[in-house]
Amino acid sequence: MEKRVQGRPPNQLNAGLSLVHVGEAPGQPPRQPQPIIAFDRRELMQILSVYGRKVSQGEWRDYAMDFLKDRALFSIYARVSERPLYVVEKNPKLRNRQGQYMVVNQEGRVLKRGHDLGQVLRVLDPDLVVVG
Repeated sequence: MEKRVQGRPPNQLNAGLSLVHVGEAPGQPPRQPQPIIAFDRRELMQILSVYGRKVSQGEWRDYAMDFLKDRALFSIYARVSERPLYVVEKNPKLRNRQGQYMVVNQEGRVLKRGHDLGQVLRVLDPDLVVVG
């Protein structure tokens, strides 16, 4: 049985309604989404190569990735815990200074910083061969 309101067919019930997002003023153009920083495919492959080797050796167990508006983080966990064992960070704002890549340990100490991700990752796996 079809439901009719004041003689209108069912598909025209909401014809006069418009959707407005909460917080947007009617008639204003929509805001552009904030850009985020992320690891590109090459960077991610380098990180996952080291990560995979350490997982196979039984040293690391889990990881998390966070993509923020100013930096990207790859957190490495040895076991389920609140704090990561290491964090590989990409911060493009530091590209022309100390370098956009760094590795931070559990205590927050910067272990290595630089412009080349392969060289920075050597602090996690000294046997790593850098391929250019």
